[in-house]
Amino acid sequence: QVQLVESGGGLVQPGGSLRLSCAASGTTFSMYAMGWYRQAPGKQRELVATISSGGSTNYADSIKGRFTISRDNAKNTVYLQMNSLKPEDTAVYYCKASTLLREYWGPGTQVTVSS
Repeated sequence: QVQLVESGGGLVQPGGSLRLSCAASGTTFSMYAMGWYRQAPGKQRELVATISSGGSTNYADSIKGRFTISRDNAKNTVYLQMNSLKPEDTAVYYCKASTLLREYWGPGTQVTVSS
C-alpha cells in the first residue's frame, strides 16, 4: 500500500509561482513512476506531467515551459514547480504513483490562480 499526500497549493495571482510537493510512504518510492494530474470544475482529470523511475519527464502541451516536475528519491517526494501561472491553471492537483500493475492517488491540493 502506498500513501500519497500533496501540499503546497493555495491562492496565487496570475504570473505567480507555486511549488507542489507529494510525499510518499509505505513503498520503495524509487520504483514508481510519478505523475501530476489536475481536474478543474466541470472538466475531466488531465495529465500535467510525469517522471519515470529513471527520471525521464513528460509534459502536457498546455504547461510546457512553465512547469517542471522533479523527484527526490532520498526524500520520497515528487515536486511540481509551477511558474507563470494562469487563471486556466486553476484546479485540484493530484499526485499519482504507478507501476505496470497498480496505481495510487493522493487526495489532491487546490490551486487557485486569480487576481
